[in-house]
Amino acid sequence: MPGKIMDREVLLQALASGKSAAGLTVSPVKLRRIKLRDFRRRLIAAKAEIYAALVADINRDQVETLLAELLPLVQIAKFLEKHLPSLSRSRRLSGSLNTFPATARLHREPYGRVLVISTWNYPLLLSLEPVLGAFAAGNKVVLKLSPRSPHTNEVIVKILKSVFSSDEILTVGTELTLDEILDFHYDYIFLTGNSATGRKVMARAAADLTPCTMELGGKNPCIIAEGANLRLAARRIAWGKFFNAGQSCAAPDYLLVQRSIKDEFINHLTTEIRRMYGDNPLASGTFTGMPDGDAYQRMIDLLSEGRLICGGDRFPQQFAVEPTVIDRLPVNSRLFSEEIFGPVLPVKEFATTEEVISSLSLLERPLAAYCFGGSRELKDFLKYNFSCGAMVFNDVLIHFCNMHMPFGGVGASGFGAYHGIRTFTTFTHEKPVMIQSGWLDIPLRYPPWPRFMRRLLEFFTLRG
Repeated sequence: MPGKIMDREVLLQALASGKSAAGLTVSPVKLRRIKLRDFRRRLIAAKAEIYAALVADINRDQVETLLAELLPLVQIAKFLEKHLPSLSRSRRLSGSLNTFPATARLHREPYGRVLVISTWNYPLLLSLEPVLGAFAAGNKVVLKLSPRSPHTNEVIVKILKSVFSSDEILTVGTELTLDEILDFHYDYIFLTGNSATGRKVMARAAADLTPCTMELGGKNPCIIAEGANLRLAARRIAWGKFFNAGQSCAAPDYLLVQRSIKDEFINHLTTEIRRMYGDNPLASGTFTGMPDGDAYQRMIDLLSEGRLICGGDRFPQQFAVEPTVIDRLPVNSRLFSEEIFGPVLPVKEFATTEEVISSLSLLERPLAAYCFGGSRELKDFLKYNFSCGAMVFNDVLIHFCNMHMPFGGVGASGFGAYHGIRTFTTFTHEKPVMIQSGWLDIPLRYPPWPRFMRRLLEFFTLRG
């Protein structure tokens, strides 16, 4: 049956017998580095299979797959392999007067058994980057793959099995539901998904006080205000919104365009969409589709309101909708209340800086926000007073590609972060270790205290 990786009973037994932190034997750093190197080589060798799998799953162009998944995954594998010795090394901490002459160090230790719950829109990267981080940190990993990317899942399983044992990384397909997987104990949970799944996982994790990282989504606003380079803004927004057919959690979700420049900007935007995707994007067979009929039908339903500026054509055989821009929507439109997660871009206009600031202040905190142009007042508000996962000026989506910047949400868009060093530290507990001396034992720490003790302590600790 598609999506099955191993026998259900064997899988249940493996999950039931898996050790958590108390019984964990951590493999040596040297061995983990070898495995990371072998994984990277096996990943590169499987590039043709990966391209074919993502064409089969969502008809994604090979260049998009290379840019969005293969390159960043190779980068993080190289980073972890290179820096693992220094990341794993304990570091010395400063001492303090009241603990003298003790020494203090900080040790990074794995949590134990980590559950990684992946999603389908970037099935390779969003599965394997957290898995690599958790493994590099010394954890045992259980990976739950999304059933909506079956062909890519097969390649993922093949690569993992060629490098890691099932005791190191155990992969689960459609043998078990998410509820069944959550019946077992984990020491850490990493989820990439939507807010509904996030709430379910958090509720189950709360029973065991299991720490979590939640990478969710949100209504990411993109502001185009006076002073922007409209042609450049249109080009970058068209790329960022319709890359992977808008199925990116950090993609611009809707546009807030200043009324005085709206018509000019829309002309540039439609020109750039046509330049990138042609007059008939769906006929080329290379524009990314959706994973199944449910996602496709939801997108069709969202097109029932407003005025089409461009796009709107659909290709049901590939579950695809061409790049679409739409305006004149009612205030209560679903396009302004739900995360779109597809190739539909609604436009809303504003007149003044005060108006857009007031509008943004009512939002749930998004995963990202974008701004082109605008007054100093607007930019200062976005930098210092508007809470979001990331703030980007004069570009969109590109911050995800900077491995040295943490990627994560805040509030309803999630919590915790990864990328670069955080792909390792997210899956480690920083354990302070103090070693006190046995050759010096200061008697003044013990009662009964002499009458001058309070004045002595105040003299050393409460001055200025």
